[in-house]
Amino acid sequence: MSTSQPLKNKEDIQRLKDYFYNKMEYRNYALITVGLNTALRISDILSMKWEDVYNVEKQDFYTHVYLTEQKTQKDTIIFLNQSVKSALQLYRKTLHSFHQEDYIFHSRKGEQKPISRVQAFRIIKKAVDALGIEEHISCHSLRKTFGYQAWKEGTEPALLMTIFNHSSYAITKRYLCIDQDDKDQLFSKINL
Repeated sequence: MSTSQPLKNKEDIQRLKDYFYNKMEYRNYALITVGLNTALRISDILSMKWEDVYNVEKQDFYTHVYLTEQKTQKDTIIFLNQSVKSALQLYRKTLHSFHQEDYIFHSRKGEQKPISRVQAFRIIKKAVDALGIEEHISCHSLRKTFGYQAWKEGTEPALLMTIFNHSSYAITKRYLCIDQDDKDQLFSKINL
């Protein structure tokens, strides 16, 4: 079994989002956008309900989502950036009914349950295959992509370790999937 990889190329990230947007699959578009922008595990994303992100009284999204991570049982607070809010708003507008207690990424099988992790993987895998992206991309790749892109933008690894709720820097370092191309890029920039 190969390890999931982050999407390192920003064009591939945009192509993945556009794949669902252009097909008007707004639930899946929102799923990918939330995954890429929150660094949450897929199990935590799938467990979110509209009441976690949307204030009906104010008719607006909250600035943060507060949740207890399923894997670690640690509390976390995630800022909802404009990309997340826009994707969720677009998706929400397509829903026939909207109830605060509904799962955001609900199953289309008529049950009041979220889609499964397996279904989330199928959604991503189908798009990645259609786009010809060769890296091993999975649900976990969305979380890793957040970390890799944040690291490339200069975010301190210690902050990423905190965001990911990792117990050691070694785990975060593995998460970033830094390879020879990343090292070469740094060496090519430093011309002393």
